[in-house]
Amino acid sequence: MGDFVTLTSKGQITLPKDVRERLALKPGDTIAWTIVDDHLVGTARNLEFADLAGILGDPPGGPASLEEIDAAVGEAVGRHVAGEDGDDSREDAA
Repeated sequence: MGDFVTLTSKGQITLPKDVRERLALKPGDTIAWTIVDDHLVGTARNLEFADLAGILGDPPGGPASLEEIDAAVGEAVGRHVAGEDGDDSREDAA
């Protein structure tokens, strides 16, 4: 799935309808943006950890509930988006 969007003079974009539908996005949902290898990556915050289960392998600290893991991931993404994760390698957004 790929599409083009246009950045407005206010720095806004509109996600295409097929993207919003595929990700089950609705008004008010949050999207975490980051840059990976000079590519803009947006991750919908309406996803639950269970949607990603299995891709990371066994947890290093032993088993945790999905609720505990979902909360930890949400906090980490929030810190990353807010620039509080100690990653000084990325440029600040304008």
